[in-house]
Amino acid sequence: MSGQQGQMSRRAARRQSILAAARERADKDGWAKVTTRHLAEAIGFSQPVLYGHFPGGKSEIMLAVALEGFTDLAQRCRSAASSATGTRAAAAVAASYLEFADAHPAIYEAMFRQSIDARFAEEGNESELRDAFDALADTIGDDTSTEVFWGALHGISLLERAGRMRPEDREMRIDELSSRFAT
Repeated sequence: MSGQQGQMSRRAARRQSILAAARERADKDGWAKVTTRHLAEAIGFSQPVLYGHFPGGKSEIMLAVALEGFTDLAQRCRSAASSATGTRAAAAVAASYLEFADAHPAIYEAMFRQSIDARFAEEGNESELRDAFDALADTIGDDTSTEVFWGALHGISLLERAGRMRPEDREMRIDELSSRFAT
C-alpha cells in the first residue's frame, strides 16, 4: 500500500471512529450529550483533528450518521421485500422499518428528529435519501402513497416509543397498513 493510500485508509478509519463514538454516546445519553470535545476524547485525538474530518462539527456528524442510517434502512427494506409481493411485501417492509427504528434509536433520531442539513423531498437531494424513499416506493408505488405509508410508519414508531400505542399490537397495525398500501 502506498503512503497516500495508507493515509487515506487511516483518515477513513478515523472518520468511522468519530461516527461510531457519536452513535454510541447518542444511544447512551441522547444527542444533546454528544459534543465535539467528548468525541475528540473518545477517539483519542484533538478537536482540530475532529474538525478536519467534519468542518461543520456536530451538525455535520449527525448528517453523516443520518445518511448512513438511510443507506442501512434502504438495504433492510429492499431485503425484506425481496422474497414477497403485494401485501406480504408491504408488511415485510413495514416490519423491517419499525425494527430498524427500534434497534437504532439514536440513528433514527438523527435521520428524522434532529435538525440536519439534508434536502428532503427536493430534486437533486442526497442520494441516500432518495434511495431510502425508493426502497419503500418499489413496494408501495407512487410517491404520494409512499409518503403516506412512510408517515404512518414514522408515526407508529414514535407513538410506540412514547407508550401511546401498545407494541404487542404492532402486527395488527402492520397488517392494516399493508392491506391499504400494497400494490
